[in-house]
Amino acid sequence: MSDNSKTSKSNYGSILGSSIAGLSEIAIFHPLDTIAKRLMSHESKVFKSNFTETHNNIKKIALRDNAPKGWIRGIPNLYPGLGFAVSYKISQRIYKYSGQHELKKYITNNHKERFDSLFGENNSNVYISAFSGSLIGMGEVVLLPVDALKIKSQTNPETFKGRSLTSILLKENLNLYNGWQWTILRNAPGSFALFGASTFTKNNILGLSEDDKTSLGQYFICSTVGSIASISVSSPMDVIKTRIQNKNFGDNSGSGFNIIGSIIKNEGPTGFFRGIGPKLLVIGPKLTFSFTIAQYLTDFFKNL
Repeated sequence: MSDNSKTSKSNYGSILGSSIAGLSEIAIFHPLDTIAKRLMSHESKVFKSNFTETHNNIKKIALRDNAPKGWIRGIPNLYPGLGFAVSYKISQRIYKYSGQHELKKYITNNHKERFDSLFGENNSNVYISAFSGSLIGMGEVVLLPVDALKIKSQTNPETFKGRSLTSILLKENLNLYNGWQWTILRNAPGSFALFGASTFTKNNILGLSEDDKTSLGQYFICSTVGSIASISVSSPMDVIKTRIQNKNFGDNSGSGFNIIGSIIKNEGPTGFFRGIGPKLLVIGPKLTFSFTIAQYLTDFFKNL
């Protein structure tokens, strides 16, 4: 098989694998994502004096007016913004996973010697993965309007009342990019950690090279480590970004620095990690799932 044919199969495999991963992720994890976003947007204390009060408070935050119905009957309330979610997640996963895959190949083919000299030959592949992931993560800001609409529909659906999507896009325009700075500050270290920790686990812990056949279980282990690292380092910026994006259209009162001041004053430093427990428990598996499926299917389609 020619090099061009191998490259083409690799590219198509990456895109197809990322698409399937994104669609599967939405189908399974969208309700959990909605719960995490609503918890991050909640500006009062979540934990109460005992387990029952805490559970009831979390249920009220997550299910809102449907809380009296209970978790099972309230599940339909956790699927707002599904159209935005599908559009965002598939485009994001294709861009992120396929984009990092291609950028990593480019850096490896053209600049590996520089990374070898800086970090050592044994560590250069980890840093190439992390660096390419970080650059791709920062570029995700172009998808911010769809992400903003998804978050508003999950946390503040009232802002859509009486307005069509076309009217929102025409009027709000660049306002949909509110929080772009904080998105970049979240994505840069988050994606660095995701791809870097995953590659470190594969190369240094499992002892696999880039060309070694990797099983689904091994990809799962790598993705789990990467997901935990990514969520942990990006959590403070994610809280700020979410609170900027969940406001009404045209409400620019909550700048990032105002939100930081409010969190420090009213919630303390732990406020920057609001929702990290649910994120590790529900968003962690979601990210682990999509990253595992994307990597495994990329290899599978590439080798067909």
